[in-house]
Amino acid sequence: MPLLAFFASRSVEQGEHLAAGLLIAFAILMTINLLIYAAFRHKTFQRRAFIGLTTTVFIYVSVSALENGSAIIWLFAYPPIIFYISDARFGVGACLFGFTGVTLLFFSPLADQLLNLPYSTSFRITMVVALGFEMITCYILDQSRRRSKLGLLALAREFEYAAKHDTLTGLANRREALAQLEVEYERYLRTNRPFAVLLADIDLFKSVNDTHGHHVGDELIVLVANTLHEEARKLDTTARWGGEEYLVLLPETNADGAVQIANRIREAIAEKAVMVAQTAVHCTASIGVASIEGVESVDKLLQHADEALYRAKALGRNRVCMYQIDGPA
Repeated sequence: MPLLAFFASRSVEQGEHLAAGLLIAFAILMTINLLIYAAFRHKTFQRRAFIGLTTTVFIYVSVSALENGSAIIWLFAYPPIIFYISDARFGVGACLFGFTGVTLLFFSPLADQLLNLPYSTSFRITMVVALGFEMITCYILDQSRRRSKLGLLALAREFEYAAKHDTLTGLANRREALAQLEVEYERYLRTNRPFAVLLADIDLFKSVNDTHGHHVGDELIVLVANTLHEEARKLDTTARWGGEEYLVLLPETNADGAVQIANRIREAIAEKAVMVAQTAVHCTASIGVASIEGVESVDKLLQHADEALYRAKALGRNRVCMYQIDGPA
């Protein structure tokens, strides 16, 4: 808009009042487009209107031979603008349209007779060749920019996934589990809808590592993680809490429902095994259950689940214990 105003003032100085009026009109229309975007934030309309106005300005500059014909050089600004603010297909179409238009303008006898353009033959050839070269270059650079953008977005998704998931099991990691717990706790405070947590721990895991090696221990960790994922509901969050310990967040679940889910998970784990040299290595898990009560904090809820888990261990392992106000049961 400042450029249009600048060239409009120059047109006034040169006595070309019609050109000055048209340039000011374009500047006003672009200002209106900007104000409409500021009011409604309609990006598609703003982009299309800007492209339409810009295209019209460049057509007018080409046909009217402003600034003694030198203003047509501003056509070189058209390809990067179009490719930057539109998709590749539209950019290619707009550039082909512009290139065809300039070629016809320069080399059509009819256009030459009607407009009497002040361009030499050598300038016309150079202009068309240079403009075509720039359009091709802009397309190549735009494709490179878009590929780089897609690569960065993919990399960002990978980093985001890595930040929220455990590398070995693919379950949510401790940080993501805590974040989901906070979200569920806030929902509970608003709606008073219950939720529960399970803390599960593989029984006698150290003996598995000592007997069969850490690689078998890792296989068991993955096996239990997969079992948790299979047995949990879609709305549940399953996470590796640390080492051989797991957490399952159960939204919309009271204590009795949580115990039923925990027993189903425990039984499923006991049925699975890892094969080591034709030998099946089974494992079991102890699970502590705690349901939210009153206005207790998330930390308190986790402490209750942990106490229930240790109670299950103390009672002989491979069992589920639920925390109650008077102690884990």
